[in-house]
Amino acid sequence: MTIPPLEIIIAVMSAYLLGSLSCAIIFAKWMQLPDPRALGSGNPGATNMLRTGNKKAAALTLAGDLLKGLIPLLVASNLNFSVVALCLMGGAAIIGHMYPIYYQFRGGKGVATTLGVLLGVHWPLALIWALVWLSIAKLSAYSSLAAITATLILPLLAWLLSLSLAVIVLMSVISVLVIWRHRSNIVKLLRGQESRIGARK
Repeated sequence: MTIPPLEIIIAVMSAYLLGSLSCAIIFAKWMQLPDPRALGSGNPGATNMLRTGNKKAAALTLAGDLLKGLIPLLVASNLNFSVVALCLMGGAAIIGHMYPIYYQFRGGKGVATTLGVLLGVHWPLALIWALVWLSIAKLSAYSSLAAITATLILPLLAWLLSLSLAVIVLMSVISVLVIWRHRSNIVKLLRGQESRIGARK
């Protein structure tokens, strides 16, 4: 069954709007915690939520950001959307997280949402990405370095796994976006000023 173009457009827009919800800001307000945008890197994500000292809030933020990338793709996949449509939706969800319409287009860096999208597109790729992230994070204690390294090799991993051109293109776009959003972290890493995982500010 061929999905009408209008339905694909609506699905992509919906993925963007869902991705625009900031779980860090929502949970910080709900749990009466400091605004994550005022902590550490200013990024509304799980790492900055961890800097509040509230591990539950950080875990909820991580889960929420992951699910907003995964759920739209699971629904679309069950409706027999094409791989190209799934990739468009995945990209829209990540862009929504990074440039949310609800928060003056100033959002997070897309790491957890990227994992959710990877799970929805090709779970073995997501598993490899997560293992690389965990390994680098464990060795260095730098969340940003782990994200940059794991995401940088996504296009290569997609190619090695013989995935479709649409998936390889999406992985390339994700790599560019995530690295761009981490440009300030790259400067701090080079200067030795980057905050380590769990450090409070």
